[in-house]
Amino acid sequence: MILVTCIVSCKKNKDPGSGEVKGTTYLQSNEIFPNPERGFMHTYIVFSEGESLSLPLLQSLRAANVSIFLRVFYFDKFKSSPLSASELKLIQDDFDKTREAGLKIILRFAYSETGDDAPLSIVNQHLDQLKPLLEANKDVIAFMQAGIIGNYGEWHDSSNGLTTLANEKAVLQKILSVLPPDLMVQVRTPAFKQQIFDNTSPVTEANAFSEQGIARVGHHNDCFLTGGTDYGTYTNVLADKQYISNDANYVPTGGETCVPTSGFSPTCEIADAEMRLLKWTYLNLDYYLPTIALWKNNNCFNTFQRNLGYRLAFLNTNLPEQAVNNGSLKLDITMINRGYAPYYNKKNSYIILKNKTTSTYYEFPLTVDLRKCKPNVNVVIDESITLSNVPVGTYSVYLRIADKAPNLKPLMEYAIRLANPDVWVTENGGMNKLAKDLQVVAQ
Repeated sequence: MILVTCIVSCKKNKDPGSGEVKGTTYLQSNEIFPNPERGFMHTYIVFSEGESLSLPLLQSLRAANVSIFLRVFYFDKFKSSPLSASELKLIQDDFDKTREAGLKIILRFAYSETGDDAPLSIVNQHLDQLKPLLEANKDVIAFMQAGIIGNYGEWHDSSNGLTTLANEKAVLQKILSVLPPDLMVQVRTPAFKQQIFDNTSPVTEANAFSEQGIARVGHHNDCFLTGGTDYGTYTNVLADKQYISNDANYVPTGGETCVPTSGFSPTCEIADAEMRLLKWTYLNLDYYLPTIALWKNNNCFNTFQRNLGYRLAFLNTNLPEQAVNNGSLKLDITMINRGYAPYYNKKNSYIILKNKTTSTYYEFPLTVDLRKCKPNVNVVIDESITLSNVPVGTYSVYLRIADKAPNLKPLMEYAIRLANPDVWVTENGGMNKLAKDLQVVAQ
């Protein structure tokens, strides 16, 4: 069960079933560290049957606190023919290296850096070919950009008339049908989403994280912080930004900056306010470089590096010091999200008990869905776990937030680290230590 609160409190009382309960408050950390599916990122493009990504390059990214990147595949040789076996192997090789490097990938498929794209029939054929790859590698896909149409796959200047509403709708619906239903897609402007679904209402808690198409479509702005309409990203600037702000409680937003319009400067204060309002998860480091330099020179780059996406932390806990083996343990853990955005892809949370004598781990799944931990909102994990088959002894207590993919669950690179000092440990695939030990006693 999740309770939303705006009050930090500590309790001390007596629970006859679980022993004395003592409250602990936690410091917040300003340390910069990588977390899955968020933060500054890089963009890597490849043309048809080109070279696969460099594994050493990908492996170096985490040292720079990068956990995510955009890969743009241009199908320039296949505008009138099926994708070749070599092209499909290139894509699979990139997925394999992404997984080996402990990263996740934002996907975009397009045809050219001009408006020279492909007919809808070819687009559908290619997406059908991609479907098995997308399903087999969904574990390392963060989300996908709609791409396909026009210049850079940014939905303008199509040579095949794909920029009609009917064709845009056909392309997006096809993408949603071939992409695994638990993954999301981003479109280039809010107007595209509103027109395709004939709906100007943002996603709400009622339909969030469902398989409905409208609940699976987020936003990327590739002329972010350029002033005015961001080169046509917005039609009605204030209304569109508020729409994205509300939508982005449940769908991902991000993109890149480009050349500011005359008289506009993307200052630290403006950038912080925009990313906070629009709940930005990621931002390209490779463009527009003068804007990135401006932030570095004015000492706000590190702030953005910390705050892009989610930044979860313990606020306080109220946990028993003692519990009975095969009895229950009542959890009361208050957390906060200090980042600009929630996270969007489902994670699984666990309480881990580590026996301090034998170093044996005991894992207890929680029902909490921490996607509901929105920016600057406190969330309480208020659950009880049954200590089945936990021997008498003293235990360290951890919260573990892991990837839902079974093959990624054990890996530290895909676990969420909390922004508190001295709580993160890399053992057992990465865990966050609660302050108090637990004594398990005989009935």
